[in-house]
Amino acid sequence: MIDLKFIAENLDVVQKKLDDRGVEVDIGQILQLNERRKAMVARHDELRHRQKEVSKGFRNKDLNASQREELRNQAATLAAQVKELDEEIRELDVRIRERLLMVPNLPADDVPVGKDENDNVEVRRWGEARVFDFKPKEHWEIGQALGILDFKAAGKISGSRFVLYRGAGARLERALAAFMLDLHTGEHGYDEVLPPFLVTADTMTGTGQLPKFEEEAYKTKDDLYLIPTAEVPVTNMYRGEILQGKDLPLKYAAYSACFRREAGSHGKDVHGIIRLHQFQKVELVKFAMPEESFKELETLTRDAQEVLKRLGLHHRVIQLSTGDLGFSAAKCYDIEVWMPGEGRFREISSCSNCVDFQARRANIRFRRAQGAKPEFVHTLNGSGVAIGRTVAAILENYQQADGSVVIPEALRPYMGGLERIEKPNK
Repeated sequence: MIDLKFIAENLDVVQKKLDDRGVEVDIGQILQLNERRKAMVARHDELRHRQKEVSKGFRNKDLNASQREELRNQAATLAAQVKELDEEIRELDVRIRERLLMVPNLPADDVPVGKDENDNVEVRRWGEARVFDFKPKEHWEIGQALGILDFKAAGKISGSRFVLYRGAGARLERALAAFMLDLHTGEHGYDEVLPPFLVTADTMTGTGQLPKFEEEAYKTKDDLYLIPTAEVPVTNMYRGEILQGKDLPLKYAAYSACFRREAGSHGKDVHGIIRLHQFQKVELVKFAMPEESFKELETLTRDAQEVLKRLGLHHRVIQLSTGDLGFSAAKCYDIEVWMPGEGRFREISSCSNCVDFQARRANIRFRRAQGAKPEFVHTLNGSGVAIGRTVAAILENYQQADGSVVIPEALRPYMGGLERIEKPNK
């Protein structure tokens, strides 16, 4: 959520950055509501002052009965007016907050201005695309032929956009999760957490999923939501709390299942495991000092990259333009892995600095020193990385002419020493 005071004092800047995002937001209406609120608060303060004056009047022992009755009438009238104003101010607070919650974060100054993904900027590449002496297949073809991806059984169980992993496929998912967590906790300094996968509406609101993206979330009948990413529960670990500056940055790695309706994506990626209603990933979350957060974004992105480097997967890092930024992000890098079966790069991680946007929504603050005024912390998050898409990338990049798939060396200790996934004997 953007600071209302900042909006009022920097209206032209805010409007320009929202225009760069390509979103239409009636900032003027929010400011008008805020001006009404200010006037009501001033009137409220005036009435409270008059209430105090009337209360003082009762101390006058020389008042007759008629005068005391008049003071009682004044006190009752003032009390009713104050109560009415209290209700109107609370109502305005709700209306202002509802509108502010729908305003996306402002792009950082160094984010390239653009309309959509076509205006994103490539920052760097790692590795080279493998050259095949046969026509490479797509991951879903490979996985089905090997008997490790079962879409038919998943469809019977749950419907479309689900997968059932079998045998070495299930072990590969488990191996990747363990490998990523070991790397991030053992070498990158993250603390591992395993969060709940069901969260409250307040938790979803804190990170920006609600109210804007409610149609994309799975909601239970008792008003809990299945998480779309571990970013949601992990960021909310400190909702309503004040952290100590000496403890920052705080760094967490969390494995979770993720659940998304994928509203509006009908017809996209109907084959395979790229776009599912349920998938697993390892998420990285940071709480950082404001002046350090953009440096922390760079290290977070490189931490996610290291997973792909260890697995020998050719990839690139893209900086998103203003028109392609996520709702809560001020700056974002996408990491895209090369998929030879498709002949293109595919997003496998998105690493964002949300600055104080989520912290304001969730009221997460910190003190630089004991007794110092609390400030809003900066929050960052990124996939470290999406496990299903990594499975897909391994199947396509390590496929062999005979239909088998070689296991990357870094994963073999997690696969019980298995070096290759081969077709089952008929």
